[in-house]
Amino acid sequence: MNENRSGKQLLNRINQVSFAVDDLLLYLDTHPCDERALMLCRKMVKERKELLEKYAQNFGPLTIDCTDMSESESWKWMEQPFPWEREGGCR
Repeated sequence: MNENRSGKQLLNRINQVSFAVDDLLLYLDTHPCDERALMLCRKMVKERKELLEKYAQNFGPLTIDCTDMSESESWKWMEQPFPWEREGGCR
């Protein structure tokens, strides 16, 4: 149960940071010279990447960018349960 809760919390933070990144990207489309927004965007993109890597290490990759294909003998992307399958959704 504790692993499930920490996975939910991590996924929630990933969603929050991803929303902020998307919002900043839209803002920067119309304000490309805003240095504060650009610095914040870089910070949030870095945090998102770190969070995705942490989630992948503990629960499996959320995006194809988080898969480690170098050490695998087979394509394992489809072997893991997706986040919505962990709590009785599809399985």
